[in-house]
Amino acid sequence: MTGHVTVTDDNAVRIIAMRRPEKKNAITRDMYRTMSEAIDAAQDDPAIRCILITGDSGVFTAGNDLDDFLKDGTSGSSGEPRASEAVTFLHALAHNTKPLIAAVEGLAIGIGATMLFHCDHVIAGSTATFSTPFIHLGLVPEGGSSLLAPQTMGYQRAFAMLVMGRALGAEEAREAGFVTTVVAPGNAEAEAKKVVREICVLPAEAVAISRKLLKLPPEELTRRIDQEAHLFAERLRSEEAIAAFQAFFARKKD
Repeated sequence: MTGHVTVTDDNAVRIIAMRRPEKKNAITRDMYRTMSEAIDAAQDDPAIRCILITGDSGVFTAGNDLDDFLKDGTSGSSGEPRASEAVTFLHALAHNTKPLIAAVEGLAIGIGATMLFHCDHVIAGSTATFSTPFIHLGLVPEGGSSLLAPQTMGYQRAFAMLVMGRALGAEEAREAGFVTTVVAPGNAEAEAKKVVREICVLPAEAVAISRKLLKLPPEELTRRIDQEAHLFAERLRSEEAIAAFQAFFARKKD
């Protein structure tokens, strides 16, 4: 376990909280590893009925840590997948069989937004914003979002978000279908805990079977995740991406 992620079991709920406020909860390789292990370990534990993912200090997550990303996101030079910890986390989401709830406040950027397409119920504070600036960085969508977003939002909305990089507010995300409920700022986690309590009293086996019927087969989803990861790694070495990252870091220094 890393100090930037806490994993606690509250009765039948496993709560995974990203806690790196000084970096807006940007996700490192260690954080991916901890979250993956927490999700995987819950699968064979009948005492865990739901998983809740949240952030700290009024932020969900600013996405992948860019410094970590550039150092460790790829290996070799033949288009190998991005950092294995990130892909392992995405596979854990795809193969997860427990109801997955997210409580979102503030920023949900990049994988912070795309992981929500894997969730069964998403509560967002009204000031939350969701953005996927992949193409602005010369990259491609990830996290299975190229498959899940059109299914959830419709093609045109998915194109606007994933390709054009248009950010969505909480109400827009609710209208688009990947946020379930919008609440007052600061209340997302409390409301999410009400939701998990509601789910936890339902017959567990019936919930698991019904959830499986509603979701895409995990094999289909992981194929798309792996395809995206391969293309993502290729794009990281492209002239477009290199120029975009150089411009991004130059702006940060100004």
